[in-house]
Amino acid sequence: MKPLGLILLCLSVAPLAALARDVRSEGAHPFTVHDLVMLDRVSDPQLSPDGRYAAFSERRTDYAANKGITAVYVLDLKGSHEPVRVADHAGLARWAPDGRSLYYVAPADGVAQLWRVTMDRAKGIQAGTPVQVSHGVLDLGGYMLSPDGRAVALDYEVYPDCADLACTKERMDGNASDKSTGTLYKKLFVRHWDAWATGRRNQLYIARFDAQGQLPAEPTLLSKGIDGDVPSKPFGGMEEIAFSPDSRSVYFGARIAGTTEPWSTNFDVYQVPADGSAPPRNLTAANLAWDAYPVPSPDGRTLYYLAMKEPGFESDRFAIMAMDLSGGAIREVDPHWDRSAGSLSISADGKTLFATADDEGQHPLFAIDAASGAVRKLVGDGTVDGYSMAGDTLLLAHDDLKHPANLYTVRASGRGLRQVTHANAARLKQTRMGDFEFFTFAGAGGQTVQGYVVKPADYQRGKRYPVAFIIHGGPQGAMSNGWSYRWNPQTYAGQGFAVVTVNFHGSTGYGQAFTNAISGDWGGKPLEDLKLGWKAALAKYAFLDGDRACALGASYGGYMVYWMAGVWNQPWKCFVDHDGVFDARMMYYATDELWFEEKENGGTPFEHPQNYERFNPVDHVKDWRVPMLVVHSGHDFRIPITQGLGAFTALQRRGIPSEFLTFPDENHFVLKPQNSVQWHETVNAWLKKWTAPEAGD
Repeated sequence: MKPLGLILLCLSVAPLAALARDVRSEGAHPFTVHDLVMLDRVSDPQLSPDGRYAAFSERRTDYAANKGITAVYVLDLKGSHEPVRVADHAGLARWAPDGRSLYYVAPADGVAQLWRVTMDRAKGIQAGTPVQVSHGVLDLGGYMLSPDGRAVALDYEVYPDCADLACTKERMDGNASDKSTGTLYKKLFVRHWDAWATGRRNQLYIARFDAQGQLPAEPTLLSKGIDGDVPSKPFGGMEEIAFSPDSRSVYFGARIAGTTEPWSTNFDVYQVPADGSAPPRNLTAANLAWDAYPVPSPDGRTLYYLAMKEPGFESDRFAIMAMDLSGGAIREVDPHWDRSAGSLSISADGKTLFATADDEGQHPLFAIDAASGAVRKLVGDGTVDGYSMAGDTLLLAHDDLKHPANLYTVRASGRGLRQVTHANAARLKQTRMGDFEFFTFAGAGGQTVQGYVVKPADYQRGKRYPVAFIIHGGPQGAMSNGWSYRWNPQTYAGQGFAVVTVNFHGSTGYGQAFTNAISGDWGGKPLEDLKLGWKAALAKYAFLDGDRACALGASYGGYMVYWMAGVWNQPWKCFVDHDGVFDARMMYYATDELWFEEKENGGTPFEHPQNYERFNPVDHVKDWRVPMLVVHSGHDFRIPITQGLGAFTALQRRGIPSEFLTFPDENHFVLKPQNSVQWHETVNAWLKKWTAPEAGD
């Protein structure tokens, strides 16, 4: 799960002089949530082995059906052609090792299957007739082609005690027809993220192509004896799996579940023969923290992977590790790089590793020398969402606060950045957005803290504007120079609001010590940073109307809104709280992933109750006074809906103006297009109601 020449100018942070200009003449209308939900979403860039063709996914919105529809496209990078749509209702496109065909996942008779299409290069990128190559009875969750092209690793969700996929399908059909609806649980997880536990687990299989390029209906299980999910739930994917260069071994990450799954972050990297002839072997058992994302060197002698060092902490720094596969010796590649690496890959010569990481409000792509650990930034400003490489060329998806994702190519040296797709260009020409600028100030303990402001889309010099003060979630996260389809500052700028946000202690991209500072101090240093950041922004930007400001936040940001409601409510005309923690003690007993609560509060509430009460918003309801909109959804099992209901009850009982918006079919995020529109329109109406100028102003 984030530039050079003319392109660099459009991706970089605008200087203050640019912020001051009047942009009313640009575009047709201020950017709105309706614009947001109708944008096409470019993702998953995949470069062909010869570097000539780009395959990618693009999601368009069917607003009437209230859903997104994803299609696979291919673009000739050496031609001037528009992207060609290869398959509709499809995704996860991957090139065959020889580059002559493209695989993807699409439904067949209602079941997600693997398909292949041959690319007729003699006719440009005209595709042949798609051929279904897998025939499993279950939905295919993900896949990875072996380097020799003869086999494919497959992800299916199955009952672990079933001998084949057919057994799982029969049991699922039987459960669906059963008239009784009760489920007996004997261990946690009972539910995770947005789904109740069914007893099925993601498991890793392998199948070999026959002479006709077809796969058998029953593949071979590779993750034998793994009481866990491969890939992990709820967000893991095939980036957790890798083949050895000779295709004879498969590496994968997994957490052995047992009865400790909800309070363990002990993922390990395993190796298994690609023919399934032996059970998986744990390569990282000595580290009781998180080991993941294996990447073998091209010569097969070294296994690179990411590893944390603190057990039970999901936001520890991911260091890049190198394991000598012949002797087992392990070294840290990047001990002096104080950033947490992600999305690891390696160059064809094995000398350079590539990774993205949060970095002072940006999410760049970095190159790391595999021998020395020296780090250089390849693509800086903005957010690199995904990338792939072939030879000396990288294909990446890039976005920023004013531009949704498009694809770019760049040399491994960092030179020659070139935009190759132009999705949404026509739509965006019809909108106006707000310019933005980062600022810094002395925060808690005198440390430098960063934030940014976004000006209203129709900014006019000399005017003052109401403010949306946005508090990010995580809490180990950041409001960065990237495009978002949920908390997008441009939707507020388009409504005539200025936006202020602060990357307080606990935010990522400023060094691990800064990230760690929030644990055990949720209402301490982060609140001080928010106070000092608000003061600094008001002093620096005269267009901010501090008397017409509302604070908004989700998840941890929602916690902070509840906390501020009791301990720092003086500046605010209103609050908006989305899926926030209202009662810290009950949150522990109701949430799914207990390791997070135990780390952040220094243990369990039955052993350390004082830690949960130290910054507990529920204890300060008597001091609440500011009108609040509460939003909480029914399928949010990370912060269950009773937290939002409890806060709304408190507001109503106190007689404080308040409203409660709930989506029974959404999780911790609001994802469906029409729900997103309703969310934004409700929030915007609330902000406008309480920040409207008083009579005579």
